[in-house]
Amino acid sequence: MSRAIVAEWIKLRSLRSTWYTLACLFVVGLGITTLASNSAREAYADAGAGWDPTAHSLTAYIVAQLIIGVLGTLVVTSEFATGLMRTTLTVTPRRHRVLAAKVAIAAAVAVVAGQVLMVAAFLIGQPLIDRQGVPNAGLGDPGVLRAVLAGGLYLALIALLAVGLGTIMRATAGALVTLVGIIFLVPALAGLFPSWMKGMLDFWPTIGGAAALATVPNPDFPHPWWNLAGLGLGVAGVLAVAFVLLRRRDV
Repeated sequence: MSRAIVAEWIKLRSLRSTWYTLACLFVVGLGITTLASNSAREAYADAGAGWDPTAHSLTAYIVAQLIIGVLGTLVVTSEFATGLMRTTLTVTPRRHRVLAAKVAIAAAVAVVAGQVLMVAAFLIGQPLIDRQGVPNAGLGDPGVLRAVLAGGLYLALIALLAVGLGTIMRATAGALVTLVGIIFLVPALAGLFPSWMKGMLDFWPTIGGAAALATVPNPDFPHPWWNLAGLGLGVAGVLAVAFVLLRRRDV
């Protein structure tokens, strides 16, 4: 297993697309943080008593989850696209070991990159918010460090979801379209769902799953860590399907 992990790390870091994607993650993420923080005065006036400076500075996660999803997808689909997956499975016949190594590498990279982005977004955003005379937050304030750490964990879960989708669909375009539907389209249409499906949204990305990134209590999500844990279980289910399909299908 250790050799498989080393092999996957070598493959991932040797791709220029990996570094381009990570660079895009930070440039776009911190750019959105800057823009959002510079408009904090208007957001504060609209939010009133529900103002959450921490969540406002972490809004970069909305676009960052798509970019890190691209990285997670490419961990798998780049090999299917080039035919390298046949060579990989010839060298490592135990297919579950190959996918487990990819999951481990994707999780490690996503946790580090996502956490660095969330900390940087918070540290950049709060001074910008303070400059506008709007209440801001510090890492030592109640719930703030928890929310920042939850942001990195949330992005890591999205990356693993992308790995699962990439394995199931074996095509970058299909996996990314599905990911966009999950994190953007479904939340936008949430109001059209029947009442018996509302409970599912408590664990959906960008709805209940992202509730842990806030410090102001939300009556709709009184236990945000349980919502994030539910998202984790959903991602684990997608990965379980991916493991089964990789073992049963021809490459």
